[in-house]
Parts: sequence; C-alpha cells; structure tokens
Amino acid sequence: MKKPGSDQLYAAPLDEIVSFRFDETVADVFPDMINRSVPGYSTLINVAGILSSQYAQPASRLYDLGCSLGAVTLSMRRRLTQPDCQLIAIDNSAAMLSRCRQYVNADTVDVPVDVPVEFSCADIQHVSIEHASVVVLNLTLQFIAPSRRMAMIERIYAGMLPGGVLLLAEKLAFSDETEAAFFTEMHHAFKRSNGYSALEVSQKRAALDNVLVPETREQHEARLRDIGFNEVRQWFQCLNFVSFMAVK
Repeated sequence: MKKPGSDQLYAAPLDEIVSFRFDETVADVFPDMINRSVPGYSTLINVAGILSSQYAQPASRLYDLGCSLGAVTLSMRRRLTQPDCQLIAIDNSAAMLSRCRQYVNADTVDVPVDVPVEFSCADIQHVSIEHASVVVLNLTLQFIAPSRRMAMIERIYAGMLPGGVLLLAEKLAFSDETEAAFFTEMHHAFKRSNGYSALEVSQKRAALDNVLVPETREQHEARLRDIGFNEVRQWFQCLNFVSFMAVK
C-alpha cells in the first residue's frame, strides 16, 4: 500500500517520460523524494543554517533562492541571532512555494529572534538581490541553463554586503570517465538502498536529462573566483553532492 507522501512517481513503466518539473505531484512527495535521492541532505540543511547564523549581519537580508518547501529557510530562521534581519524565500513553482509558506507559518520551534519571512513566486534569474549577508542556492543552480549561470551569480555578488556568504550546493559532474562512472553507480546504489527500483532510477534519470545539468568542481570554483569572491571553500561532499561557501 502506498504511504501518503511516498515517492512513487516513476514506480510504474511510463509510455512517455516527460521532462521533470516541480509541479503539484512532485510537491506532494518532495520530502520523501529528496531524502531518498540526495546523500547527506539533512547535513546540507542543518549546516546551511549554522553557517548562515555565523555570517548573517544585523539589519540585512537572507535569501533562499529556489527554496522548494523551505527546509533551508526554516534552518536559517531557527538559528538566526542577528537583529532586524529579513528572510526571503523565492521559488518559481507555485505548488512548492505554497507548501513552503504553510510549513514556515506552522513552525512552532522557538527561535532566538523574531524574523519575518517574505515569500515570492518568481524566477530567481530575474529577482533583485539587495543588502544581502547570506544567499543560499541549495541544489538550485543546476536547474539554470549553463550559459546563464555566470550572469546570475554576478547579480547575486553585486547585491551582497562585504563579508556576506553565498552557500552553493550542487550535484557534481566529473571530467574523468572512471571517476564519473564510479560516482554515478554509487549514487544509483544509494537510491536503491532507499527502496527505489532499477526502473524508478532509470526513469527519473531520463526525466532529469537536460533539465538538471551538473558541472565540475573546477568549473564552480573558477566561476566564483572570477566573479570576485575572496574566499571559496568546499565544506561538504557526500558521493557526488557538494556544497561550497564563497565569501565576498
């Protein structure tokens, strides 16, 4: 019997596999999907909140770009201690953002300071970043066309305060074929260990083809340094998923 909220979107053979979209059906099962698909996801979320609390500046803005259901937004909100800050959660999926708003508004965890959260349904490629001490792109940049990534990070950089931090979590590509094959197989094994069948893994991969376009570690680090970030550091890796922090 299917459990409520369990991801079985690709469990049955599909006559046609359409490109992956963050629509209502994905929003319904997203927590189960992301935890079973991304190794180390809970650590990514928890440490994003910890790092945010360290780099947040008083009277500044903290952005969660591509916020999905608000896991990072909540992690930041629960740990923020600086006064007069504002959290801004942005996603271009109305279905995802609606649930994000519900989860954040229903959160009953005591917080150190009262932080207002603004929700915006918008394309993060076109939003204005202003007076930001923290910007998070958690598994988001990989869904932006590669030719547009430099311009987007440049706009983020321009809207950040000196000493502000960009937290960038991504799925990695590998230039070495042997290394790429190893991490692909290990990622698939991780999914199978979490109950996905070989059919589900295959159909999901096909749905994400040309939708999620990963880059190498070297490409990410070079872009961040070329834009002008003073400190670029990879703080996390679990299989083929990594997170960088870049300080302006």
